[in-house]
Amino acid sequence: MTHALIVIDMQNDFCPGGALAVAGGDEIVPGINALMREFDTVALTQDWHPAGHSSFASSHPGKAPFETVEMPYGPQVLWPDHCVQGSPGAAFHRALDTVPAALIQRKGMHPGLDSYSAFFENDHSTPTGLEGWLRERGVGRLTLVGLATDFCVAWSALDAARLGFDVTVRRDLCRAIDLDGSLATAEAEMTQAGVTLA
Repeated sequence: MTHALIVIDMQNDFCPGGALAVAGGDEIVPGINALMREFDTVALTQDWHPAGHSSFASSHPGKAPFETVEMPYGPQVLWPDHCVQGSPGAAFHRALDTVPAALIQRKGMHPGLDSYSAFFENDHSTPTGLEGWLRERGVGRLTLVGLATDFCVAWSALDAARLGFDVTVRRDLCRAIDLDGSLATAEAEMTQAGVTLA
């Protein structure tokens, strides 16, 4: 059973100075680069939103970033415009070593549907294709690192566990947004789902 490293959304917009910066987001890049050398299979995820995406507060007149709205697939936090396709903010952090990555999994490309998880859009049913790619390579164990612990990392870990992967999240190589206690909630949900928090 092959063990793969999934590096979640290490992009400029999620690092200090970016449109949706996670505090200390850039601090974990050297550790992630070092960890990549321990894995035969490395995949990177990349938030890749079209301009005017439905998860952007700017797409909802009268709404502000971090407010929540009801979408056809459930509650959606509204975000500042971020990781717009082809923009500097959507690019990987310049210090991230992308050479070892066998796959770059882009997500959040559907204009009306957000995607936190590396495996499914936020409707929990539209697959990204990552599961199939990992299964074809004989992967059964996953280690997740990146941004942000309480959103894209947690949703990816929960989906991976639900799909039957053995999942570890390296907390030292993640950073969180922690929006109204979202970090504690996400960690409790991951623990309950059988995800190892290392």
